[in-house]
Amino acid sequence: MKRKQETVGAIVYGSPPLAVTGRRKALGRNVPIQEVNRDFIRISRVVIHPKYRTIGLGAKIVAETLQYAGKPYVETVAVMAKYNPFFERAGMEKITETIPDPKTLKIIKKLKDLNFNPVFLTSQKMNLHHLENMTQKEIKQAKEALKQVSGIYRKRIISVKQAFVKKADYAQVIDEADNSKLAKMLRILGFLAQTKVYLLWKKE
Repeated sequence: MKRKQETVGAIVYGSPPLAVTGRRKALGRNVPIQEVNRDFIRISRVVIHPKYRTIGLGAKIVAETLQYAGKPYVETVAVMAKYNPFFERAGMEKITETIPDPKTLKIIKKLKDLNFNPVFLTSQKMNLHHLENMTQKEIKQAKEALKQVSGIYRKRIISVKQAFVKKADYAQVIDEADNSKLAKMLRILGFLAQTKVYLLWKKE
């Protein structure tokens, strides 16, 4: 999206995840992998230049590109959709919200007691800055909190591909993590703690 020679916005479409909360609810059935690959595409990013925000350009760039996505279904999972309904204004239907795992929220509360701001937990840079100003005892407390992550999220926190991570192996990675790696893990935890909205558009 341009205004004369200035780029004011961009939208990125990409391959959909094979499994996503909301798709089954939207269609009333399980969707096989072959159908997902054939009929679905997702909006992975919508970026509007700060100078041009709050004037409806997010909804405009979504609405004007949906027809050109080349698939019967366009879906997206977005945190911002909970606070700014521009996807809905563009013609997409809000299907469901994914509520964070209660155990994750308890960990966030423990980190808040260590003066981490939950709002900025998704910033690796801010996490690192905070860790560098903590005592070793406080860092150990942060690590102990992180060890309480539910089993299904362990591999995401430590960024490994294997299907299942044993609790003892996960704890060892946490214990051995330096501040830089710990800041990244906390960033991932921050994303896991967010409420996400699933939206779908169907081509007529």
